Amino acid sequence: MTAVQRRMPVGAEVAPDGVHFRVWAPRCRKVSIQLEGAPQVVEFPMDLEENGYHSGTCPLARAGTRYRYRLDDKESYPDPASRFQPEGPHGPSQVVDPGSFPWSDADWQGIEPEGHVIYEIHVGTFTMEGTWKAAEEQLPALRDLGITLVEVMPVADFPGRFGWGYDGVNHFAPTRLYGTPDDMRRFVNRAHSLGLGVLLDVHFGPEGNYLAQFSDYYYGENESDWGKMINFDGKHCESVREFFIANACYWIDEFHIDGLRFDATHAIADGSQVHILGDITTRARMAANGRKLFLVAENESQDARCMRPREEGGFGMDGVWNDDFHHSAHVALTGYHDAYYSEYFGSPQELISCAKWSYLYQGQFYFWQGKRRGSSTLGQSPSRYINYLQNHDQIGNSAWGIRIDKLTNPAALRAMTALYLLLPQTPMIFQGQEFAASSPFLYFADLSPEISQQVHQGRIEYLKQFTNIDSPEVIDTIDKPYELETFQQSRIDLKERERHGKVYTLYRDLIRLRREDPVFSRGYACHIEGAVLGQAGFLLRYFLEDEQRLLLVNLGRELHLVPIPEPMLAPPSCCRWEILWSSEKVEFGGSGTPKLDTEKFWRLQGYAAVVLVPVPEGETP
Repeated sequence: MTAVQRRMPVGAEVAPDGVHFRVWAPRCRKVSIQLEGAPQVVEFPMDLEENGYHSGTCPLARAGTRYRYRLDDKESYPDPASRFQPEGPHGPSQVVDPGSFPWSDADWQGIEPEGHVIYEIHVGTFTMEGTWKAAEEQLPALRDLGITLVEVMPVADFPGRFGWGYDGVNHFAPTRLYGTPDDMRRFVNRAHSLGLGVLLDVHFGPEGNYLAQFSDYYYGENESDWGKMINFDGKHCESVREFFIANACYWIDEFHIDGLRFDATHAIADGSQVHILGDITTRARMAANGRKLFLVAENESQDARCMRPREEGGFGMDGVWNDDFHHSAHVALTGYHDAYYSEYFGSPQELISCAKWSYLYQGQFYFWQGKRRGSSTLGQSPSRYINYLQNHDQIGNSAWGIRIDKLTNPAALRAMTALYLLLPQTPMIFQGQEFAASSPFLYFADLSPEISQQVHQGRIEYLKQFTNIDSPEVIDTIDKPYELETFQQSRIDLKERERHGKVYTLYRDLIRLRREDPVFSRGYACHIEGAVLGQAGFLLRYFLEDEQRLLLVNLGRELHLVPIPEPMLAPPSCCRWEILWSSEKVEFGGSGTPKLDTEKFWRLQGYAAVVLVPVPEGETP
């Protein structure tokens, strides 16, 4: 048999003499390709390889052909590595030719690790249309806002009319709900033309679709919150690992994705000598063919392995999400101190420590979980830690999907926004946050009636960890994930950019300051000191070579500092402080900023943030 040159180890690939198909089905002695669309189903046998794979070239198939695999002359199923499911997960797979797309990003070199502002979107709710095409039309606005990376929530095809994407069951097939695979490619191509990178959120699971029909070895014995865990270290795991490694490489190779965000890496069980994530990151960089990638982990336990090199037993990631900052900031803004928020005070010292150390928990005992949590951040650039005030999880995993601007006062939120956008860590914005979108972001999933009820009850049980929710009158008000209205409520109205223009102006100006200021633009390289100035007031002082900045933040009532035995307030020699930026500017919705007068006492305006710059005596700023 003549060897066929393939891009991926599995799936349907267009070849000179038709389409070459390959699938791993070790439990089957016979697999055949069924072509659909003709008056009668056409069936072609596949050759059995020694390692449980079945393969063959079908001369009648071409791009656009719909097909299934028939197993042992019995039932037929869609391809586990299908590149498109035009009728959904239970319908036939469709052959896709990735080489036919007219890419224009040959000069795109990928993305550097520093200097980013990330913007997270869910394609189905980012616009009213909920399509790749509609999202693509918004890319210039994101570029103008100052965004550098767009992070897309999972897009692998899933059952039903709507969903978060975390119940995806066709790992290689962009969901038909948002458009075609080429529509996704067009989105990425357009982003690159505007200087924007694109990250894709990927999720390994849940049990579902028809993987188990092809092999029992895809899943192990243990269960996770999302179903049976993937078999990365058990019997016949080699082909399972290859499947998921190929999937990561696929998005980078065939869609020119600039990086991946791996969900819930703490829940991936793998006792192999090299963790599956270490193999994935290595192979993903090879698939990029010289382009620079940005690979990110969500890891609730804050495991040091995430960014440790593969050869040292790590995952080889470039960045991690930082829940510690979110939780501390949330407590500071709302006073809410329940469930996992109970491990944080939201104090000035916590926020100073976030600036200096990124993680707050680096091995201390974490009472909510009854164990130690976190690991040291020494030697890591702050830019590798991704901070956020909102993300899909933290909004959606509350009872009513309420955004932070509904839970605190506007002035305090402006001050906190200034802090998080000027910290040395990499900031991430969730869709609509930049203009205080009025829509919630609820959990929605259009699954079968039986599974839908199980999901709803599971979410109620999860939310009961928040004691204010654990009562019948509150539980009855929680939106049902399977109802169309739950999904429709979550779509953002982009016209609110204008209607909520002052909030939008605040974000745009802060991102501009972060990008253009010689100190904040290189915050990751700064030496930062901090000091507590009161119950809710604190300062951060940035040192970068001969430049300095002083950021004053007060999340409480106005403070008059008398006396002021704090050296971080002293200006550099032969200089005085002048105001560079204030969260209380009228154009941001503020009430104005008092003139700086440090001769009598330091005045910290209530619920405000102010940036000071040193100016030589005798000069005007």
